[in-house]
Amino acid sequence: MKLTALSMLLMCFSTLAWPLPQEARVPGGIALVRLPKNFPENTSITLNERPVWITQDGNGDRVAIVGIPLTTGAGALQLKTSAPTNTPVLVIDVAEKNYPEQRITLPTQEHVNPSEENLARFAREAQEQQAVYRAYQTTASAWPSFVIPVAGAYSSPFGLKRFFNDEPRAPHAGLDIAAPHGEPVHAPANGMIAMTGDYFFNGRTVMIDHGNGLISMLCHLSEITVTKGQSIRQGDIIGKVGKTGRATGPHLHWTVSLNDARIDPLLLLPATP
Repeated sequence: MKLTALSMLLMCFSTLAWPLPQEARVPGGIALVRLPKNFPENTSITLNERPVWITQDGNGDRVAIVGIPLTTGAGALQLKTSAPTNTPVLVIDVAEKNYPEQRITLPTQEHVNPSEENLARFAREAQEQQAVYRAYQTTASAWPSFVIPVAGAYSSPFGLKRFFNDEPRAPHAGLDIAAPHGEPVHAPANGMIAMTGDYFFNGRTVMIDHGNGLISMLCHLSEITVTKGQSIRQGDIIGKVGKTGRATGPHLHWTVSLNDARIDPLLLLPATP
């Protein structure tokens, strides 16, 4: 039996164990905040009013896994807790990071300066997606392992300052992976299908809720093969690569959100030597 590049990746990753994601205390990164031994049990932690995932590391110590929004400036970022006032303050020191620029030429202006009708459509669709990002389905599971949803070159990394037809737009809040049209796209981790849709900018899209405020969004699909509410396992096919929405060619856009902060998806994978 001939193995595809992705199946070999899945086999390789399934033999590895990485209990927590990589840490990068920068805008769009992740902070692993190890809680003091005397930190009260059943205490909630929030950032910008969004619940933070609290789990255990390999030693059984409690850790808060915090997504740092891309808009965060360098400096001290304080977390809020429901603990008594004498509980130690939890602070994240965020370092500055300057992401590079990317300039993209689109064949038409419709996805650069949309019509009023399409702007209204985008506003409705953004609300749908935001509702998923802000959902918090509490699970008792440990932090999940992740794999790349499709094999391919990273054509646009996370965090790029983007210009479409020389007009500035929001930073790139995901990772673009170049892959052939029709290539199967796999669930990067266990979860539940929270939303599917055909959106103005994102094209055919699948959103996966991995639990505890951790969400994957997979965009520009040519075909969707799952339905809302469906439970999936890592590696299940959720659709096929396409170029729907605002795309210049076939590729997969993968966004990850943690406590409603868009973070670099590569931080969920094992660090390369």
